[in-house]
Amino acid sequence: MAGLYADEQFPRPVVEALRRFGHNVVTVQEAGQAGATDPNVLVYAIANQLTVLTQNRRDFIKLHQLNPHHAGIIVCSENRDFLGLAQRVNDAICNETSLQGKLLRVSRPG
Repeated sequence: MAGLYADEQFPRPVVEALRRFGHNVVTVQEAGQAGATDPNVLVYAIANQLTVLTQNRRDFIKLHQLNPHHAGIIVCSENRDFLGLAQRVNDAICNETSLQGKLLRVSRPG
């Protein structure tokens, strides 16, 4: 399963659900990086070969455009259906053979 790095605002219930799906998810807080800027979140993820999980779509899409050499970025729409969001993230990951250098967009259904 994927090694994921959830940024500071990413919902904790989604992190927990992704862990139940078998993904190795590390949060910014768990990594001792609380308060890190978005570029530093990406730097940490690159150094540790982790795919970034974020709802900060605009900033991380720009970061991807500036530096496409990363272990993947998954940008998600804000959604209070945490289990549904976790399932869509899991499905998006499972549909890829590699996340290296990819930007995946996970949106609300409908």
